[in-house]
Amino acid sequence: MTIAPGAPATVSLWRDTERCYRAVASRDSRFDGQFIMAVRTTGIYCRPSCPANTPKPQNVRFYPTSAAAQSGGYRACRRCLPDAVPGSPEWNVRADLAARAMRLIADGIVEREGVPGLASRLGYSERQLGRVLTAELGAGPLALARAHRAHAARMLIEMSSLPLTDVAFAAGFASVRQFNDTIREVFAATPSQLRASRPRQDNDAAGLRLSLRLPFRPPFDAAGLLAFFAQRAVPLVETTGPGTYARTLRLPHGPGVVRLTPEPDHVRAELNLADVRDLSSAVTRVRRLFDLDADPQAIGDVLAADPALAPVFDPGIRVPGAADGHELVFRAMLGQQISVAAARTAAGRLTAELGDPLPDALAADGLTRLFPTAAAIAEHGREVLRGPRKRNEAICDVAAALAAGAVTVHVGRICAELRADLLALSGIGPWTADYVLMRVLGAPDVLLTGDVALRKGAAALGLPDDPAALSERALAWRPWRSYAGMHLWRASAGV
Repeated sequence: MTIAPGAPATVSLWRDTERCYRAVASRDSRFDGQFIMAVRTTGIYCRPSCPANTPKPQNVRFYPTSAAAQSGGYRACRRCLPDAVPGSPEWNVRADLAARAMRLIADGIVEREGVPGLASRLGYSERQLGRVLTAELGAGPLALARAHRAHAARMLIEMSSLPLTDVAFAAGFASVRQFNDTIREVFAATPSQLRASRPRQDNDAAGLRLSLRLPFRPPFDAAGLLAFFAQRAVPLVETTGPGTYARTLRLPHGPGVVRLTPEPDHVRAELNLADVRDLSSAVTRVRRLFDLDADPQAIGDVLAADPALAPVFDPGIRVPGAADGHELVFRAMLGQQISVAAARTAAGRLTAELGDPLPDALAADGLTRLFPTAAAIAEHGREVLRGPRKRNEAICDVAAALAAGAVTVHVGRICAELRADLLALSGIGPWTADYVLMRVLGAPDVLLTGDVALRKGAAALGLPDDPAALSERALAWRPWRSYAGMHLWRASAGV
């Protein structure tokens, strides 16, 4: 195992005003989502690639987030839609408090649990949290959550026929007045005006079936990602077909189903949700599942420079994420020391026996169940699991710990702390713990040197296959060792 626990924060791009202005002047879309440009003379904020005339340097100010620009009194540009871009890759690279907070805010924690819940999950007081976020991101947790709600509301306004009153509460606003005021301040238009200006939509009238375009930074290795999920697809939970992947989702307010189809410049996500309040959480989890916020340019600058990786380097490669932390823990444990196919069969049997059935309105095309909860596995897993008794006992014990909250697995955890918590559980070793960090937290700098297939791939590329020697050699790949590992896995399969 090679990991950089508690990796230091990267230097924030938005502070480099000369580099940011060069990106704006060239309308470089690779920087969309990495910083915000605010124009003093117009009072609006834009994405770097906004097609409008480039403002003079003295009239521009850069911000790390939309929330910071909004707090500065700027409103969103209605021409370039600065919030409809890939998220900043910085929140995955950084392991500090601000990055972990941003990941939880994107998942809707503030809407569900308030700022106290966010602070509790991060292990800080509300005052400490507010001070750090304001210093790092230019806005406190309430302002960041407000920007998140505004973006969710705009998606619902423009992509559904849901009544605007329902949109307000579905997006997490406490009142219709708060909703109206926020939309007017952020977008310089009323909710009714935004809806009137939208293009024709074919989405479900109830607002529960939505088709969204999820942007990414090209290139994007869709074929490799789809192949990874196809090999591991759990029956009843996941299905794959030519150019598409679909799965069930366990969301905060109910179940959902998503079908993902990569296109040349975006991933089309067809969502069917039991509760429209889960839209933001569903989108966030799907983006993490397909690693859509990755920065191929930054990754390539490091990995393509290595003479061993350069011949096989794929600039669009992604690290597959996870739709649910608990699910990934169990699937990783089921996959210990057995083939991918055998692990898939075991997970399918567990799902068929213990997974909650989807409502009839959601079930379709072989997607009929949710992956079992930790509580269900803790209570009934021994009756269903087959294979080594010791492993089955360990899975059930881990399930009990997760169900009781003794160990928490969510995107706000610190890598080193979560790893220590997992390793303290019987039946979880370094490979399983690190695999969880890589896929659940989206940790970009994890190399599974204990993985036999990964070492086989290293040998095929002329790299050391001894774990210690490979770890030493891999120092040159920081902070992108997870992506290097994907290349080694691919090399082992001869792809």
